[in-house]
Amino acid sequence: MQRFAGLYAALDGTTSTLAKREAIAGYLRDAPAADAAWAVHVLAGGKLRRLATATELRRALAEASSLPDWLVETSHQQVGDLAETIALVLPPGDGSLDDRPLHAWMEHDLPALAKLDPERRVATLQAWWSALPPGQVFLLNKLITGALRVGVSQRLVVQALSAWCGQPTDLIAHRLSGEWRPTPAALAALAAPAQTDEHLADRPYPFFLASPLEADPASLGDRHDWLAEWKWDGIRAQLIRRDGRCRLWSRGEERLDGRFPEIEQAAAALGGDAVLDGELLAWDADVDRPQPFLALQKRIGKRLPGPKLLANTPVRFMAYDLLEHAGADLRGQPLDARRARLAALLAGADAPLMLSPALDAPDWPALAALRQHSREARTEGLMLKRRAAPYRVGRKRGDWWKWKIDPHTLDAVLLYAQPGHGRRAGLFTDYSFGVWDGDELVTVAKAYSGLDDAEIARLDRWIRAHTTERFGPVRAVEPLQVFELAFEAVQPSGRHKSGVAVRFPRIVRWRTDKKPTDADRLDDLRRLATG
Repeated sequence: MQRFAGLYAALDGTTSTLAKREAIAGYLRDAPAADAAWAVHVLAGGKLRRLATATELRRALAEASSLPDWLVETSHQQVGDLAETIALVLPPGDGSLDDRPLHAWMEHDLPALAKLDPERRVATLQAWWSALPPGQVFLLNKLITGALRVGVSQRLVVQALSAWCGQPTDLIAHRLSGEWRPTPAALAALAAPAQTDEHLADRPYPFFLASPLEADPASLGDRHDWLAEWKWDGIRAQLIRRDGRCRLWSRGEERLDGRFPEIEQAAAALGGDAVLDGELLAWDADVDRPQPFLALQKRIGKRLPGPKLLANTPVRFMAYDLLEHAGADLRGQPLDARRARLAALLAGADAPLMLSPALDAPDWPALAALRQHSREARTEGLMLKRRAAPYRVGRKRGDWWKWKIDPHTLDAVLLYAQPGHGRRAGLFTDYSFGVWDGDELVTVAKAYSGLDDAEIARLDRWIRAHTTERFGPVRAVEPLQVFELAFEAVQPSGRHKSGVAVRFPRIVRWRTDKKPTDADRLDDLRRLATG
């Protein structure tokens, strides 16, 4: 744990991508394989389960520090992060657990903690804190709460692994995808030379991600060099059929097997094994277009959907690429060649499998005119893909662009704020906004991005000076500040008193020129939700 705490401190102490990559590669060279494997898992975004509640952590801190509950709560509100609060309040431990390896914590100690009753869990936490220095107390609590964030992307981890072992980043990204388990053997496999059947392993391919198009599309050159498709608003997924078995992997590398049985059944009827890249969509067969994303959400959480849900919310897999066919890896072939094979494979396929249609427009102005109908088609805009391009790994600019339609906007009033995470744990950076419902402001959005550092610091000072109530870490503020928000859609929400919520909200600007009475009204959002 000591070595990993040092790595965490190094990563947290710099914004340099190069310095972070070198720090991770250096750790991999020096750490025991069992520890290094867990470090890769944690830094690459491996899921961590919460093992103790915030209530248990606060109680353990109050007892260990002999501080009254109100002072613990006040300290937490001031610092903004409970793990950091504990590390700051408690005196340094005696170091008796200083050398306990990371893999021992992850494989034995932390799983055992989850099995204890609350009384013994609190006592165990206190014993651990008294045996560790502050840096390791902070890191341990982050692991316990499943909230470890250190500004490291999976791509950066892949680059560090490549620097450590000398294997290509694309190969490592593929090996790391799917259900990668943090063991010394799995770590060694990441560094092994490429095998001829590498692509046939039981895991998805790394996804190719599009970049936002901000320039004039004419800057891309000849319109006929580009395939144009709708940008579908669903769940990006790979449909894998190998050796008679069908599997679905989401872009977040979550197994979706069993949740969409009609898709798996249709894949089983295909003429041969294949890996398809595409989008899961809830589909309205009456008008032959997608249903809103909210309809798909009814299916996401159901591991075994019943007959009624299957009938009421049918789904389609809108395929737009073919990554593998009959055991051959096609990713290095041009898009046009892959698409031709995909079209042939899907010819006559069962209804749940669909080929994403190419949009017919002779030039860029005609395509721009077609893009204006994106919302009527219930899509987010257009995708532009270079016909000669291979299927790449990650977000590599130049070959795939997403040309999204302009978002909706509204003016809303700041109602609540709470501290952020990581570097912003001591600042109020998470905001809730409301619009007018008659003479009352009701919440419709939470936003975390859009302000620069100077604006965040200025707003933080204002929030502290204009707090009206406190609810744990959340502060209610005087309803005086107006912000312009951008968002993609409006959908029903049981979490908000308003009954609606905006999708993917972000702050466009702080409207210091507007009064609260100038904010938008709930009826306007309701019309959008039903439009």
